[in-house]
Amino acid sequence: MGSTERKYEFCGAFLPRRHPSLKTSAEIVGEARRILRAQSTQRPSTPRDTHRHLFARNSIREDRSSRPSSTFSLHAQNFDVGDSRPSSGTRLSPLEHRTKIPVPCYDDKSTPKPPADPLDAKRPPVRTRARLLKATSLNRLPPLAPHADAFPRAPSQDRFHPEPAKKLPPAQAFVSGDHKEFSAASHVTAPRRSQSESRLSQSSVDSGLGSFEGRPGPRTDLCGSEKNNTSADSRRDTIEPLLQRLKAAAAGSSEASPENLCDLCVGLYDALAASGTLGAHRSKRRSSILRTLFRLIDLDSPPLHMRVSELCLALHVSGNNLLNICKLIFQISRSEANDVLFQNNSVLDSLLGLLLREDASVCGEALFYCAGTLKFLSGNASVVRHLLEKDCVSVARDFIQKLCAVDDAHVAIAGHILVQMTAALRNLADHPEARPLFVSRAVIAELCTVLRRHRQDRDVCTNVSRIYSKLSSYAECRLALAQTPDCYQLFLELLSKHRQKQDLVVRLLFTLGNLTAESDEARVRLFRCETSADILLRLYDCYQSREEVAEESPPPPPASVREAEDVLVKLVRVLANMCIHEEVGAALARNTTCVRLLMETLELRSVESSEALTVNAAAAINNLTFYHRESAALQRSQLAIARLMLKLMLSANMAATLEATRVYGNLSQSGDVRDFLMQNKVHRFAVALLDSKNPDVCFSACGVLTNLALDPPNRASLALEGAATKLTDCLRDLGAGDWQLSAQLCQALWNLSGGDGLGELLEARDSKLLLEILTSYLDEDKALKWTENGDYRRASWELEFCPVAQKLYHTWSVKYE
Repeated sequence: MGSTERKYEFCGAFLPRRHPSLKTSAEIVGEARRILRAQSTQRPSTPRDTHRHLFARNSIREDRSSRPSSTFSLHAQNFDVGDSRPSSGTRLSPLEHRTKIPVPCYDDKSTPKPPADPLDAKRPPVRTRARLLKATSLNRLPPLAPHADAFPRAPSQDRFHPEPAKKLPPAQAFVSGDHKEFSAASHVTAPRRSQSESRLSQSSVDSGLGSFEGRPGPRTDLCGSEKNNTSADSRRDTIEPLLQRLKAAAAGSSEASPENLCDLCVGLYDALAASGTLGAHRSKRRSSILRTLFRLIDLDSPPLHMRVSELCLALHVSGNNLLNICKLIFQISRSEANDVLFQNNSVLDSLLGLLLREDASVCGEALFYCAGTLKFLSGNASVVRHLLEKDCVSVARDFIQKLCAVDDAHVAIAGHILVQMTAALRNLADHPEARPLFVSRAVIAELCTVLRRHRQDRDVCTNVSRIYSKLSSYAECRLALAQTPDCYQLFLELLSKHRQKQDLVVRLLFTLGNLTAESDEARVRLFRCETSADILLRLYDCYQSREEVAEESPPPPPASVREAEDVLVKLVRVLANMCIHEEVGAALARNTTCVRLLMETLELRSVESSEALTVNAAAAINNLTFYHRESAALQRSQLAIARLMLKLMLSANMAATLEATRVYGNLSQSGDVRDFLMQNKVHRFAVALLDSKNPDVCFSACGVLTNLALDPPNRASLALEGAATKLTDCLRDLGAGDWQLSAQLCQALWNLSGGDGLGELLEARDSKLLLEILTSYLDEDKALKWTENGDYRRASWELEFCPVAQKLYHTWSVKYE
């Protein structure tokens, strides 16, 4: 082998492999942990709104006529007292006389004979309530319930309701899958009473006695079991006095203070619960109870309003009353000082139950205010703990599933509700105990369904993007999102459709940046989506702030320069992370538009004013230059890129200097770039960086010096700067255990000596020091004592450090010992 060939072999920046398992110095310089690196950035922050509003100020729902109002007034007159009757019915006055059935006259010859059995007789007219019964069945009738004041009853009130089922724990009750109040089989029709049996005195009705005087005490229920009238009467006797006291207090008695009224409401709730008349039952006292409760609405007391709402929700009010109660609770929740009122009652359980039980197409506005209340309360950490105990994440998942399934006629109200519900989930995503539930309850995947269904609704999409930007910072959430089918294509479509909405775009880009930071699969899946590169680069071009915008370019988004820059920081990070994958990196390196936009960013901005953007752009260019041999665009732009890196190299920002040094480490393989660096004194900066004592900075600077030392004229200039001495000091201070850095330092020393030794570069003291260092580092027993993570470090020591260190040691020891 000729001397020239031998010298090139030893001095070249890329040594040929002597063994398949040995890495070349090019592979050492091109290690992924220092050359191709994922970029990080801060999560977009949303300032907390101290005022609780249904919609943000920049919401697309600025037209108040197109959405439910957030301001309203409620009074007792707004409620329907006859909640148990059809709302369209006309109230009738009570009858003052007994109904008389006219008896037709018959002559003696035509007197009809009575039927053999009264049950075989024809039924009376439709509007009569009489029914002929056997005489022996009178004592077996179920007891009569008291009348609902003076108002007529709806037909459904003639049904006998069985005892309610035992209350399930909240998690079971809400996710059981069957949220209907009663099935059809649960309604059992009681026998109708005859007219004579219906003629009870009003006193007996009001007292709760459901039988004639002298009727036997025990009765048989539908299941055949005997119950004691004494306990039932005692429960009724407990309710009636409480109701009378509430009526008197509402009329202005001495008990009219809010504290006393709250106590009475609590007592009434407990009494109704004990008697089994809560829920969807149509108790004959229902109208009287509701009339009394509604009168309390006019009193200005949030605690009292909360107790009234608790009772009304427990009684399952419907229609207009349900809407007004939800509005009332919403008004209470608008003040943060009232959050404590939701922690000691059943209102939260009732609200969550409403979400599962009610249909948005029937009572969508009530559900809207219900969801708005939960949004406000989810901003309070104390209330969030109560919500999590009730498995609110599962409830929210089931609820948004229902909302996504509504027909097109009700999609608008569903969108209004989803804005509130996704905002509540956004607040929950901040809670450490809630994040695992987003994964285990499959909420992350369900939110993608929301995006597909409501992709036109920018408010909904923005809230979901905020949830993803928070959750994607955690590994388990990133994995769940990455496994969601077509999430990358969906994000790209939203970026294209809503590219003018900066707060939506920046969060979707942040999420994509998190997904591509550590996953090669995510990088290639994103890149292989249809027109992914075109969408990202068009977005880049749209937000690139220029002094003069070409006529053919889309108009810049209506956002401030700082907001546009925030989008670019996240977008450039996505490109930099994608380039780590070999297929994606090579394709983007060949993309002229991508290279041009990155270079343009560095031309238009300075490190001082746009640090994050310039550093990320330099990192993206560094990852692209790893493939510069495969890219004609980069080949043509090498010198232009080298000039742009000077701005970063000369700055006082160490992060920018480090990225510029990494780019020079790749580009300095070109002779033209090496000449440019020497002419602009870049080698002096590279030598000075060896004093930083930062392993990453020293590694990058050492890579530049390794390539510059390829040219003999450059070695003298490097020797005058004391490069050999500084390289030796770095090897002593930082080399132990970091065998990649040690290998690069030895390679730079070898190239700097030209393969002939270091006698002219090092003084006797430094020469002795270098020999001692190499002897110690090549001792396997000593070297591996400094090594953590044994298997990986041993392989690095054997394959990367030992070959070049042994070569340097033998050459130096033979010549100078």
